[in-house]
Amino acid sequence: MKELLCPAGNFEKMKSAILYGADAVYLASDMFGMRAAADNFTLEELDEAVKYAHQRNVKVYVTVNTMPHTCEYERLKKYLKSYDEIGVDALIISDLGVLMLAKETIPNMEIHISTQASIVSGASATSYYNLGAKRVVLARELSLKEIQEIRRTTPPDLELECFIHGSMCISYSGRCLLSNYYTGRDANRGACAQPCRWNYKNANPISFAEEKRLEDTLSIEEYKEGSFIMSSKDMCMIEHIPELMESGIDSFKIEGRMKSAYYTAICANTYKMAMNEYLKNPNEYKYDPRWLRELESVSHREYATGFYFDNPMDNPQTVTQNGYLREKAYLCVATGEREGEFAYFVQRNKVCENDPCEIITPGECGKKFTALELYNEKGEKIESAPHPSMKFKMKVPYDVKEGDIVRSSER
Repeated sequence: MKELLCPAGNFEKMKSAILYGADAVYLASDMFGMRAAADNFTLEELDEAVKYAHQRNVKVYVTVNTMPHTCEYERLKKYLKSYDEIGVDALIISDLGVLMLAKETIPNMEIHISTQASIVSGASATSYYNLGAKRVVLARELSLKEIQEIRRTTPPDLELECFIHGSMCISYSGRCLLSNYYTGRDANRGACAQPCRWNYKNANPISFAEEKRLEDTLSIEEYKEGSFIMSSKDMCMIEHIPELMESGIDSFKIEGRMKSAYYTAICANTYKMAMNEYLKNPNEYKYDPRWLRELESVSHREYATGFYFDNPMDNPQTVTQNGYLREKAYLCVATGEREGEFAYFVQRNKVCENDPCEIITPGECGKKFTALELYNEKGEKIESAPHPSMKFKMKVPYDVKEGDIVRSSER
């Protein structure tokens, strides 16, 4: 059975991932994770999160994928013991010292090796297996053919995990020093400022500089392969589910712990629909163009298929336009309560009467309707629901379940 693994930057995002189809979620506690700017989980919150996920037969993987310094190992040891006591299902690790400490401290814990380890060969994957790893997260720089070869040359019970959607790092497997250079924030310790996404200008004919740091110039050298702008496209493999399902990959990973709960829900829902459609009957699988439309509704850069089908030197997958394609407004979420034709919602962004909307429920693409007859909790008719987290009801021509999402739509 193939696993859909989704990001959980906080408790709300985790709930969205689980409701919309995740088989497992990955998250970080408040130390030793590679997304220090995410909300993340205290140990108390992590305990609650694991209980919530396990009650719904969903696994929880905790990232411990920074490169800790010597002075941090005593604290790390305490955290590892806490993860074991809480009952997390696996740790995602990139540093050999952390791996050895985990095997010594909590020997029964399942270990997954992070993409930060830059695993690009069967030999490397097998080496980590021999050190006690249950799973390896392969580098995003691999082609589908290379992944298939790794599957062929590794132990059958070593699980392979690959990213199939989301942001890609321009540096090899995320090992980048630009953030350290410009801001002093260590990209390899969870604090990346993403300077690869900043705007750069020519400082003189043979150098360039970031637009707010024009005095700090970097020389340009063009090699025979060319020179490239740094910001990468986002990966999107929704049009290639059969190739993924038949590749030998065990776990399909969606990037995005820093993205919204709406992003998490839509990505989980879309890929789960496609995977389920394939599993019904692989020989009769048919791609649904609505799935790409769903994924285009979330915040993203230009989409590409990563390096599954392209050599990085032939196609570096860099953007042709700056910034994000903004996601549709996430208007409200259903509470599950109904009164006849009316359903109750909690506001996320301003909802106005006569707004064109779409409702998304697990296992289905968005269905259009118009926001009509809005009432507040007192039963008073209102023209809009403008206040954050206010509860209101409106007429909806569909069955509505708890957790269903309403977003804006074109007329």
